[in-house]
Amino acid sequence: MSSKSEYLEQFFQSDGRTVITPIDHGTAIPVPELSDPAALIQSLNPFVDGYVVNLGIALACHEALSGKGVCLRTDCYKPTYGDNEDTGPFRLYSPDEAEAVGAHAVMNMCYTHHRNETEIIRECAELISESLEADLPVILETLPFGIGRPDDYTVENIAFAARMAVELGADVVKTAYPTGASMDDFKKIVGACPVPVILLGGAAGGNDLDLLTMVHNAIEAGAAGIAIGRNVWQHPTPPKMAAALQAIVHDNASVDLALKLLS
Repeated sequence: MSSKSEYLEQFFQSDGRTVITPIDHGTAIPVPELSDPAALIQSLNPFVDGYVVNLGIALACHEALSGKGVCLRTDCYKPTYGDNEDTGPFRLYSPDEAEAVGAHAVMNMCYTHHRNETEIIRECAELISESLEADLPVILETLPFGIGRPDDYTVENIAFAARMAVELGADVVKTAYPTGASMDDFKKIVGACPVPVILLGGAAGGNDLDLLTMVHNAIEAGAAGIAIGRNVWQHPTPPKMAAALQAIVHDNASVDLALKLLS
């Protein structure tokens, strides 16, 4: 059996950084761009270190994922729809399923200040406890109140959410760049976390310059990498966007150089 450090090496390269592409959105939103996930994975593999997937894609795309870090999402999140309330994420799977599909880590949402915060935090803690026995890394995706709430992604709220994930026992923290934050602001957040912090991308914004600038600033501030999904696979040319992100994360490329890779 591999150790946590060996599992994490499937994602983090020798420079201590990682480029992860989550393609786990199919339980939350329509994903026509992911109609052929195996083909997408194969097109991104030259530029991506790992993927976040749901159980069904881990099974269906096992061959395409071979040789890459595979993180199994253990929860499900359903956004509000009509009269449906936002109950937050809820756990579905455990390290047992991750081991069954050959995953190298598990990921779960952790929403601080959410109205269902008690149950969310309890489920994250239970997953971490189970993963200690399995020696499997846990990545907590942590956000204040819930997903897609940029007005709530203040420096204070993101700092607390990231530290909460660390205190619960996460091996890696995935979180957002605070709205309007400076590099110094994010550097303090990263510095207060004794585990790697990776940046999420959120909804596809359609602005390549803003995305690449955010990633560049996060890496300069000490982030250990990125976990960006929709801004990659909803981009007109996903492999080119993945290549641009790889250049910033692993080659310390400037934003201008990364933009040229998109042309």
